[in-house]
Amino acid sequence: MAITTPTTTVVRMAKRRRTGRRRPDELGRYPRVARVNELCREIVADELERIDDDRLVMVTITHVDVVRDLSHATVDFSRLGQGEEAAAEALAEHRVRLQGAIARQARLRRTPELAFRLDRAIVAGARIEELLRDRPASHPDD
Repeated sequence: MAITTPTTTVVRMAKRRRTGRRRPDELGRYPRVARVNELCREIVADELERIDDDRLVMVTITHVDVVRDLSHATVDFSRLGQGEEAAAEALAEHRVRLQGAIARQARLRRTPELAFRLDRAIVAGARIEELLRDRPASHPDD
């Protein structure tokens, strides 16, 4: 908008709002990488149900961590009972199929290459629970 005065012309520029970048601390926003992590976790878990492999029985996908450029993703899994190594081998064998499911179902620039790792938090939590259960009860008057 231009305002003309007898001696000078003053140009007022409207303040431009940035629409492309958002601050991570804005309320109500859910970061893109976190959304991609959850989407990939759901897709991999759904696809595991369709795979007929006895080594993948009772396998749970606990978390997926996708790097920001979408080139790699680490899939954390747990398995009730024994056979975590066999489950890891089976997941590695079916990696291409799982990546293909992500490519088909997610709208991403690139499909991350999957790597699998056993979620030690579940095992550690079970161990702590076992230790607490076996601990002798303390009396309030001690």
